[in-house]
Amino acid sequence: MKVSAMKVWVYHTPEQVPTGELPDCAVVVDVLRATTTMAVALAAGATGVQVFADLDELMRVSHAWPEAQRLRVGERGGKVVSGFDLGNSPLDCTPERVKGRRLFMSTTNGTRALTQVQHAPQVLTCALVNRQAVVELLRQQQPERVWVVASGWEGAFSLEDTVCAGALLAGLGSQATTGNDEAVSALALYQQWHNDLLPLLQRASHGQRLLGLGQAADLQFCAQVDCLTTVPRQSEPGILKAVT
Repeated sequence: MKVSAMKVWVYHTPEQVPTGELPDCAVVVDVLRATTTMAVALAAGATGVQVFADLDELMRVSHAWPEAQRLRVGERGGKVVSGFDLGNSPLDCTPERVKGRRLFMSTTNGTRALTQVQHAPQVLTCALVNRQAVVELLRQQQPERVWVVASGWEGAFSLEDTVCAGALLAGLGSQATTGNDEAVSALALYQQWHNDLLPLLQRASHGQRLLGLGQAADLQFCAQVDCLTTVPRQSEPGILKAVT
């Protein structure tokens, strides 16, 4: 029996996500840097990542956890939130630092996107670093309707998230069809830039912002493709665990 192709919609920001309906699977993308950091942290042995749109709620929930088993990750405007253990750099998520701990995480854009689709039957996160792992999971499961939700930057389009959505579509190939014009444009963007992803990230507005904050190494790391086999998957609303 022939398996019907997945249909993939791309939304450039959480605000574009339709209300009153849900896909079979939502894939949230925030290349710079939340979904990259999540994949790295879980690959390094973190027990989970719990996401929050609100910093006060993060502090309240994480307070119930033993200090040795938690890390508070807070980022606003590319900078570490005062009083938090980490900002949003994947390079900080070494096994020595995160293994055996849960990350309580709030970022400018990525955690808002996750909150928007947290009631979908399945929620995954994707970055360039784990693109192929997400492709393989989708190929195995064959969800009929897939939403790829780019985090953008404070409600605006972002090059880095859209090119990652295009990379995901390219990886799925003939097993997926595009559901909207945004998906077609994401695939075209990736096809144009797939050999020059670091220059694209450096040109992007948030890439420029991070370069201004001295985060060039983060950009280099986030521009890598298919170097991790871990897929963060929501186990309950707002909590992501590793699929390897």
